[in-house]
Amino acid sequence: MKLLEVKNLSLSFSNKLGKTQVLKDISFSLFKSKTLGIVGESGSGKSLTALSILKLLPNNAIIDKGDIFYFTQNKKVNLNQLSDEELLNIRGKDISMIFQEPMTSLNPSLRCGDQVLEIIMKHSKISRKEAKSQVAKLFEEVKFPDPKRIYNSYPHEISGGQKQRVMIAMAIALKPSILIADEPTTALDVTVQKTIIELLKQIQVKYQMSIIFISHDLGVISQIADDVLVMYKGEVVEFGTSDQILLNPEHPYTKGLLNCRPDLNFLRERLPILSDFIESVEIDESTFNDNRNKKKPSEEVVLSVNQLNKVFVSKRNFLGKPKQQQIAVQNLNFEVFKGETLGLVGESGCGKTTLGRIIVQLIEQSSGFVKYKGKLLNELTTRELKQYRKNAQIIFQDPYSSLNPKLIIGDALTEPLIVHGICKNNTEQKEKVFEMLKKVKLDSDSYYKYPHEFSGGQRQRIVIARALILNPEFIICDESVSALDVSVQAEILNLLNDLKDELQLTYIFISHDLSVVKYMADRIMVMKNGELIEINKADEIYKSPASEYTKNLIDSIPIIKSN
Repeated sequence: MKLLEVKNLSLSFSNKLGKTQVLKDISFSLFKSKTLGIVGESGSGKSLTALSILKLLPNNAIIDKGDIFYFTQNKKVNLNQLSDEELLNIRGKDISMIFQEPMTSLNPSLRCGDQVLEIIMKHSKISRKEAKSQVAKLFEEVKFPDPKRIYNSYPHEISGGQKQRVMIAMAIALKPSILIADEPTTALDVTVQKTIIELLKQIQVKYQMSIIFISHDLGVISQIADDVLVMYKGEVVEFGTSDQILLNPEHPYTKGLLNCRPDLNFLRERLPILSDFIESVEIDESTFNDNRNKKKPSEEVVLSVNQLNKVFVSKRNFLGKPKQQQIAVQNLNFEVFKGETLGLVGESGCGKTTLGRIIVQLIEQSSGFVKYKGKLLNELTTRELKQYRKNAQIIFQDPYSSLNPKLIIGDALTEPLIVHGICKNNTEQKEKVFEMLKKVKLDSDSYYKYPHEFSGGQRQRIVIARALILNPEFIICDESVSALDVSVQAEILNLLNDLKDELQLTYIFISHDLSVVKYMADRIMVMKNGELIEINKADEIYKSPASEYTKNLIDSIPIIKSN
């Protein structure tokens, strides 16, 4: 039974310069109890297509043509022709949506339970007490171990995975016939991601719900979708069953998306990028199957960590003594060798980022020792610390917030040169910046642009350029590709490997994506609750993990499979 039909949908944005078409003749159908996966890169039109269904579009959006039919109780309703008031009765009740970013989609000033309660009270004529009871049941249904605590918590007090579950509870509160899930697992740990997908499947079976699942990751899509729609630059380039699209893709773009992902079983010399497929009429995919032999790092220890601990105090009594504290890092011991990439994996909250920030001395350890080339970091003089910070750089997780929106890129890259007195004059500084932009494959015009004028992948290149401009020896990559499209991710990973070989760099590569870590790392270190679980060569960790925790992490990696 058909529940939704989109026919020849075209959408434009209007501005002072005129109209720009962003969706071109989009057509697809959604059937009862089935899941349609919509896949494509950022900017391909996935989210806009979903938002068009519920008419949640920006003010400058114009639907040029097309129909969106919703089939209910033997009636066929054209959603495009409904008034705002009529649509209010459909939103949440018949068609519901899980938005892409739970932190910004949830109201930070309202408790989580009250936000779900609001939607039930809006559409149902029941008492507040009955509605609260329904919310409690919903929180149990989305597998919260402590529903009462979550009900009374504000969004900032719960984890990313828990926020996503609150969004799911809100979306299914009125038992809609269609659920639109817009990137519901992006930037979540693989274990949380797997749990969210299983939860959606269970809810679908229970309520015979149809799902539109949007993602840029074909591995995730393969776990849940019956049919797959591939979008590129606002157009549908391929549509078919999950098996057809994922196992026998026809369009070069789909082939590119599949091949950009690191292969767990085969270590390629380089990851293919989309342009390899889209710009070539004929392509020999075997050119990407050259096995890569990772260079053996030297035996020289550049960084050693001994009995490292970090405790964050959240509450103190009136005498200033700790009343409530959280152990972020506990008794860590490991070494990093010159020229190696040490992968650091673990779930959110395990202490990965805290460890990285201690190493570059952005925060101080509570106890223990961190040595760089034999010198204790907490005993460095101010002058020595400044030199160390030149040699040890960090590529931050979020390129949006780590760049000053008021500075042009040229000034952002010049700033470290001024602080460390690298160049003699403005001319030399400018030459150095242009040289670095070229190294990270950005054109010289980038010098005069602001951060908002770049895509996510380009911003990540800028952040890499800023870390490299001081000619460091040691770099911490903190989730530097976690929120990027698989194609952009492949470009950044290739770039990091090229720069490592060219500049003889040493990396600590932090990520929750184990397939990426396996591709990049010589050795992998696994952390849980601030402690070191195991450390070993990358291949050994994957072939025979020593702990059940690591095994679960590996088993949670989404692998493309036939349905």
